[in-house]
Amino acid sequence: MKLGIIANPQKYEVREVLQKTIEWAERKEISLFIHSRICEETGLNNSEYIQKTSSDEDSIKACDIVLVMGGDGTILYTARIAKNLGKPILGINSGRLGFMANTQIEDLEYALECLLDNNFTLDKRSFLKATTPDGQEFHALNEFLFTRKDSISMVNVTAEYDGSLINTYWADGLIVASPTGSTAYSLASGGPIVAPGTEVFLVTPINPHTLTTRPLVLNSANPLKVIIDKQENEVLFSYDGQAHEIQSFPFEVEILKSELTFDLIHLPGQDYFETLRNKLMWGMDRRRK
Repeated sequence: MKLGIIANPQKYEVREVLQKTIEWAERKEISLFIHSRICEETGLNNSEYIQKTSSDEDSIKACDIVLVMGGDGTILYTARIAKNLGKPILGINSGRLGFMANTQIEDLEYALECLLDNNFTLDKRSFLKATTPDGQEFHALNEFLFTRKDSISMVNVTAEYDGSLINTYWADGLIVASPTGSTAYSLASGGPIVAPGTEVFLVTPINPHTLTTRPLVLNSANPLKVIIDKQENEVLFSYDGQAHEIQSFPFEVEILKSELTFDLIHLPGQDYFETLRNKLMWGMDRRRK
């Protein structure tokens, strides 16, 4: 077994995770493929089991399984560069909430032993795909975002579903999220939590001017069209935090569930609803000790 490592060296906790992983790999005589930049920024000691690469993409291509060390932001980065490579991903949380990177540092050795024993299943998370009329494609694991840029003014965003007009939203913006992204920006904007694997996407307005405008849950097998006409203020379109400059109007994309998947490793004993309870502190009552 060969392991690739993608890490956010800006997070101090990552160094502890890296060191423990290297020590385990040395005992098991397993090769680790790591971008040389990560080695330099974290001050890793040289090991005969560390294979330095020139990029994170090269680390992913060289390995059988990818270890992602950081938070969900590092997971999204990995999803973006690995979406066509089909490598299983284990997320090790060195960030804050970590809904996808939900293996904790204290469970690291158990998780690595599970990988070695092939004792895991794959939780296939689907990307969303947005296509422009001229064929340009964008993929998002969490969400597409249409929002105002450098302005306090609201924006007008029109949404049509399967040929029918839903609404022209007057709001700070509009989020189109996958079930994976339902616990991210969409949740913070009042959207519902949707279990992974549910074949839907969420349409969540951000601070809509009309209070009766509510989030929608739609079947992702049918197309959602989002249209932005020219307006006084600049509008930003982004996919998982990656901005795309809108150069001409009307700007239009058609959104569907993508055939691409992001294969998260699911270890024995891990449970999605337990993760929700722990991360969102459901059921906790400060009045009880």
